[in-house]
Amino acid sequence: MSRFSTPRLMAQGMLRSFTKPQLPIPSTPLWTRLFSQSRALRNEDENESSLSGGMALNQLANNVMGKASGISGDAIAADINLIEEEEEEPYHFHIYSHKHNTHVTLTNPKRDALISLSCGNLGFKKANRKHYDSAYQLGAYVIDKMHQKGLVNKIKKLEVVLRGFGPGREAVTKVLMGNEGKHLRDKIVKVSDSTRLKFGGTRSKRPRRLG
Repeated sequence: MSRFSTPRLMAQGMLRSFTKPQLPIPSTPLWTRLFSQSRALRNEDENESSLSGGMALNQLANNVMGKASGISGDAIAADINLIEEEEEEPYHFHIYSHKHNTHVTLTNPKRDALISLSCGNLGFKKANRKHYDSAYQLGAYVIDKMHQKGLVNKIKKLEVVLRGFGPGREAVTKVLMGNEGKHLRDKIVKVSDSTRLKFGGTRSKRPRRLG
Protein backbone atom coordinates (compact mmCIF):
# COMPACT_ATOMS: atom_id res chain seq x y z
CA MET A 1 0.00 0.00 0.00
CA SER A 2 1.42 3.35 -0.97
CA ARG A 3 1.65 6.37 1.25
CA PHE A 4 -1.05 8.16 -0.75
CA SER A 5 -3.70 5.45 -0.26
CA THR A 6 -3.91 5.69 3.57
CA PRO A 7 -5.10 9.33 3.77
CA ARG A 8 -7.54 8.66 0.98
CA LEU A 9 -9.16 5.80 2.92
CA MET A 10 -9.25 7.85 6.12
CA ALA A 11 -10.96 10.73 4.33
CA GLN A 12 -13.66 8.41 3.00
CA GLY A 13 -14.27 7.09 6.53
CA MET A 14 -14.61 10.62 7.94
CA LEU A 15 -17.05 11.57 5.24
CA ARG A 16 -19.18 8.53 5.96
CA SER A 17 -19.34 9.35 9.67
CA PHE A 18 -20.62 12.93 9.07
CA THR A 19 -23.23 12.05 6.45
CA LYS A 20 -26.95 11.69 7.49
CA PRO A 21 -28.04 8.07 7.79
CA GLN A 22 -30.52 7.00 5.19
CA LEU A 23 -33.79 5.94 6.93
CA PRO A 24 -36.76 4.33 5.20
CA ILE A 25 -39.34 7.01 4.20
CA PRO A 26 -42.90 6.17 5.30
CA SER A 27 -45.58 6.06 2.64
CA THR A 28 -47.62 8.93 4.26
CA PRO A 29 -46.04 11.41 6.68
CA LEU A 30 -47.38 11.67 10.22
CA TRP A 31 -48.58 15.29 9.86
CA THR A 32 -50.49 14.35 6.71
CA ARG A 33 -52.33 11.60 8.51
CA LEU A 34 -53.13 13.86 11.46
CA PHE A 35 -54.37 16.62 9.15
CA SER A 36 -56.58 14.24 7.19
CA GLN A 37 -58.10 12.85 10.40
CA SER A 38 -58.86 16.34 11.81
CA ARG A 39 -60.31 17.44 8.48
CA ALA A 40 -62.60 14.41 8.35
CA LEU A 41 -63.82 15.14 11.87
CA ARG A 42 -64.45 18.79 10.99
CA ASN A 43 -66.40 17.82 7.86
CA GLU A 44 -68.59 15.52 9.91
CA ASP A 45 -69.31 18.33 12.40
CA GLU A 46 -70.12 20.74 9.57
CA ASN A 47 -72.45 18.26 7.93
CA GLU A 48 -74.28 17.73 11.19
CA SER A 49 -74.55 21.47 11.87
CA SER A 50 -75.70 22.15 8.29
CA LEU A 51 -78.31 19.45 8.58
CA SER A 52 -79.55 20.83 11.87
CA GLY A 53 -79.47 24.41 10.49
CA GLY A 54 -81.31 23.35 7.33
CA MET A 55 -83.94 21.60 9.41
CA ALA A 56 -84.33 24.73 11.55
CA LEU A 57 -84.72 26.93 8.45
CA ASN A 58 -87.25 24.57 6.93
CA GLN A 59 -89.22 24.52 10.17
CA LEU A 60 -89.15 28.32 10.36
CA ALA A 61 -90.29 28.65 6.75
CA ASN A 62 -93.10 26.18 7.33
CA ASN A 63 -94.24 28.10 10.40
CA VAL A 64 -94.19 31.40 8.52
CA MET A 65 -96.03 29.98 5.52
CA GLY A 66 -98.54 28.29 7.80
CA LYS A 67 -99.26 31.56 9.58
CA ALA A 68 -99.37 33.54 6.35
CA SER A 69 -101.77 31.12 4.67
CA GLY A 70 -104.66 32.43 6.75
CA ILE A 71 -103.73 36.14 6.44
CA SER A 72 -104.56 38.38 3.51
CA GLY A 73 -101.93 40.37 1.63
CA ASP A 74 -103.33 43.70 2.86
CA ALA A 75 -103.01 42.61 6.48
CA ILE A 76 -99.39 41.56 5.96
CA ALA A 77 -98.59 44.85 4.22
CA ALA A 78 -100.27 46.81 6.99
CA ASP A 79 -98.35 44.82 9.58
CA ILE A 80 -94.98 45.82 8.10
CA ASN A 81 -96.07 49.39 7.43
CA LEU A 82 -95.96 49.14 3.65
CA ILE A 83 -99.30 50.87 3.22
CA GLU A 84 -98.66 54.56 3.75
CA GLU A 85 -101.44 56.80 4.77
CA GLU A 86 -102.34 59.14 1.94
CA GLU A 87 -101.81 62.71 3.06
CA GLU A 88 -104.64 65.08 2.35
CA GLU A 89 -103.69 67.61 -0.33
CA PRO A 90 -104.18 71.21 0.90
CA TYR A 91 -105.88 74.10 -0.82
CA HIS A 92 -103.53 76.62 -2.44
CA PHE A 93 -103.57 80.40 -2.05
CA HIS A 94 -101.46 81.81 -4.89
CA ILE A 95 -100.14 85.36 -4.67
CA TYR A 96 -98.56 86.54 -7.95
CA SER A 97 -97.19 90.05 -7.66
CA HIS A 98 -95.14 91.94 -10.24
CA LYS A 99 -94.38 95.60 -10.77
CA HIS A 100 -97.58 96.29 -12.72
CA ASN A 101 -100.29 94.24 -11.00
CA THR A 102 -101.16 91.65 -8.36
CA HIS A 103 -103.09 88.40 -8.91
CA VAL A 104 -104.61 86.23 -6.16
CA THR A 105 -105.91 82.74 -6.99
CA LEU A 106 -107.46 80.13 -4.70
CA THR A 107 -107.34 76.54 -5.94
CA ASN A 108 -108.73 73.29 -4.55
CA PRO A 109 -106.56 70.19 -3.90
CA LYS A 110 -107.00 69.17 -7.56
CA ARG A 111 -105.52 72.54 -8.60
CA ASP A 112 -108.81 73.79 -10.06
CA ALA A 113 -109.28 77.55 -9.66
CA LEU A 114 -112.09 78.55 -7.30
CA ILE A 115 -111.41 82.28 -7.08
CA SER A 116 -109.07 84.21 -9.37
CA LEU A 117 -108.96 88.00 -9.19
CA SER A 118 -106.53 90.84 -9.85
CA CYS A 119 -106.45 94.52 -8.96
CA GLY A 120 -108.09 95.35 -12.28
CA ASN A 121 -111.20 93.40 -11.27
CA LEU A 122 -111.67 95.78 -8.33
CA GLY A 123 -111.84 98.84 -10.60
CA PHE A 124 -108.20 99.97 -10.48
CA LYS A 125 -107.06 101.20 -13.88
CA LYS A 126 -103.66 101.37 -15.51
CA ALA A 127 -100.91 102.54 -13.12
CA ASN A 128 -103.20 102.36 -10.07
CA ARG A 129 -103.07 98.55 -10.18
CA LYS A 130 -99.41 98.34 -9.11
CA HIS A 131 -99.64 100.07 -5.74
CA TYR A 132 -99.56 98.58 -2.25
CA ASP A 133 -103.07 99.83 -1.36
CA SER A 134 -104.71 98.19 -4.35
CA ALA A 135 -103.07 94.85 -3.54
CA TYR A 136 -104.17 95.12 0.10
CA GLN A 137 -107.77 95.70 -0.95
CA LEU A 138 -107.52 92.76 -3.34
CA GLY A 139 -106.40 90.40 -0.56
CA ALA A 140 -109.22 91.54 1.73
CA TYR A 141 -111.76 91.18 -1.09
CA VAL A 142 -110.64 87.62 -1.89
CA ILE A 143 -110.92 86.53 1.74
CA ASP A 144 -114.39 88.12 1.91
CA LYS A 145 -115.41 86.12 -1.18
CA MET A 146 -114.14 82.96 0.51
CA HIS A 147 -116.39 83.67 3.50
CA GLN A 148 -119.38 84.31 1.21
CA LYS A 149 -118.90 80.98 -0.59
CA GLY A 150 -118.37 79.05 2.65
CA LEU A 151 -114.85 78.00 1.68
CA VAL A 152 -113.25 79.06 4.96
CA ASN A 153 -115.10 76.38 6.92
CA LYS A 154 -114.50 73.81 4.19
CA ILE A 155 -110.74 74.31 4.06
CA LYS A 156 -108.77 72.11 6.47
CA LYS A 157 -105.26 72.80 5.15
CA LEU A 158 -103.99 75.77 3.19
CA GLU A 159 -100.72 76.35 1.39
CA VAL A 160 -99.62 79.89 0.52
CA VAL A 161 -97.65 80.11 -2.73
CA LEU A 162 -95.75 83.34 -3.34
CA ARG A 163 -94.50 84.42 -6.75
CA GLY A 164 -92.76 87.63 -7.74
CA PHE A 165 -91.37 90.50 -5.68
CA GLY A 166 -93.82 93.29 -6.38
CA PRO A 167 -95.43 95.48 -3.70
CA GLY A 168 -98.48 93.23 -3.62
CA ARG A 169 -96.44 90.38 -2.14
CA GLU A 170 -96.13 92.08 1.23
CA ALA A 171 -99.60 93.64 1.03
CA VAL A 172 -101.52 90.36 0.69
CA THR A 173 -99.26 88.77 3.32
CA LYS A 174 -100.24 91.55 5.73
CA VAL A 175 -103.90 90.81 5.01
CA LEU A 176 -103.40 87.17 5.98
CA MET A 177 -101.55 88.21 9.15
CA GLY A 178 -104.15 90.82 10.04
CA ASN A 179 -107.72 90.73 11.26
CA GLU A 180 -109.09 89.61 7.88
CA GLY A 181 -107.09 86.38 7.86
CA LYS A 182 -107.57 85.30 11.48
CA HIS A 183 -109.74 82.34 10.38
CA LEU A 184 -107.15 81.17 7.83
CA ARG A 185 -103.91 81.52 9.78
CA ASP A 186 -104.43 78.36 11.81
CA LYS A 187 -105.03 76.36 8.63
CA ILE A 188 -101.80 77.37 6.86
CA VAL A 189 -99.49 74.35 6.81
CA LYS A 190 -96.91 75.50 4.26
CA VAL A 191 -95.55 78.67 2.67
CA SER A 192 -93.61 78.22 -0.57
CA ASP A 193 -92.03 80.47 -3.18
CA SER A 194 -92.45 79.68 -6.86
CA THR A 195 -90.73 82.75 -8.31
CA ARG A 196 -89.35 82.01 -11.76
CA LEU A 197 -85.58 82.06 -12.08
CA LYS A 198 -83.95 82.86 -15.40
CA PHE A 199 -80.99 80.74 -16.54
CA GLY A 200 -79.62 82.30 -19.70
CA GLY A 201 -82.68 82.49 -21.92
CA THR A 202 -83.43 85.21 -24.44
CA ARG A 203 -81.81 88.59 -24.60
CA SER A 204 -83.24 91.16 -22.20
CA LYS A 205 -85.03 94.24 -23.42
CA ARG A 206 -82.80 97.28 -23.84
CA PRO A 207 -82.94 99.76 -20.93
CA ARG A 208 -84.89 102.97 -21.39
CA ARG A 209 -82.95 106.14 -22.04
CA LEU A 210 -84.33 108.92 -19.90
CA GLY A 211 -83.33 112.54 -20.42
